[in-house]
Amino acid sequence: MTTIRNVKLLEELSLTPAISGNEEKIREIIIRELEDSVDEIETDVMGNVVCTKKGEEDAPTVMLASHMDEIGLMVKYIDKNGFVKFIKIGGINDQMLSNQAVIIHHDGKEVPGVIGSKPPHVTKAEEKNKVIPYNEMFIDIGAEDREDAEKMVSVGDMITLRSWFEEYPNDKVMGKALDNRIGCYVMMEIMKRTESRATIYGVGTVQEEVGLKGAKVSSYHLNPDYAFALDTTICGDHPGIKLEESPCKMGSGPAVILADRSGDGVITPKVMKDMIINAASIKDIEIQLEASDGGTTDATAIHLNREGIITGVISVPTRYLHTPVSVASCQDIENTIELMVTILNNI
Repeated sequence: MTTIRNVKLLEELSLTPAISGNEEKIREIIIRELEDSVDEIETDVMGNVVCTKKGEEDAPTVMLASHMDEIGLMVKYIDKNGFVKFIKIGGINDQMLSNQAVIIHHDGKEVPGVIGSKPPHVTKAEEKNKVIPYNEMFIDIGAEDREDAEKMVSVGDMITLRSWFEEYPNDKVMGKALDNRIGCYVMMEIMKRTESRATIYGVGTVQEEVGLKGAKVSSYHLNPDYAFALDTTICGDHPGIKLEESPCKMGSGPAVILADRSGDGVITPKVMKDMIINAASIKDIEIQLEASDGGTTDATAIHLNREGIITGVISVPTRYLHTPVSVASCQDIENTIELMVTILNNI
């Protein structure tokens, strides 16, 4: 039994395919979930969805940005034997692609496939410890030849990694694309629960994984007084990584990002830091402070728009990001929602 209110919604978000540039199905879920909780919903040219909950006229405006896209692949070429070559969309390590089961999405149909490789029986000694680069990989969809394959898939088709969603022991969940379907869930729950005098824009942004593109456009249009990127962050609490590399632990509360990408991304202003820490103190919510030298979020694009926007990042610590399956704590998710609702209700 998880502590989040609607685990089935999180499961739906996790399993719904939406690589960068193909976010429409997640957008549809956000619209469905929030149409009775907000005053206005609009979609811009880029595909961002903006859900507005109006406040008092003299009150501040606040943007909540949760990117809708996930990492994935795209069909690049079909060879004469019907095998599919692909490009990567977003940050993916080649080593985790080999022999993964995938789904190619073509005209509303799901075409199963597997990323093939040479069997170990015939792998040479010098090849065994070598990471195969993705451009030497291929996807087997069971086609007889190119003509047969072209009946099933086309160049430009979205490819997602096949996975599933599971409720884990100790109030955890496991699933695909928790970066950033957790953020989308958090944003929607905040919009449903908050009673702020501020005007709140709940924004599902597009193409974060490939350049923070949707956040640039939507924040320029909205020009809010404050903005929060709601995302996930790396955990340093499992084998293969040290806490000094990533000091956040699962189950120890939301991560407040004070700087990312060694300051080349966002550096959180003191007024924003104080706002978050004060809200955590009011509700006695445990938080984790993070200064990172890698990765960034929509906040990087948002805070530089117009004359500058006071921007912060609140993330849910999540294990195994940018792989076919991630793990997160439901208590961390709920505490992130409660923290944000407290901030907005006291802004």
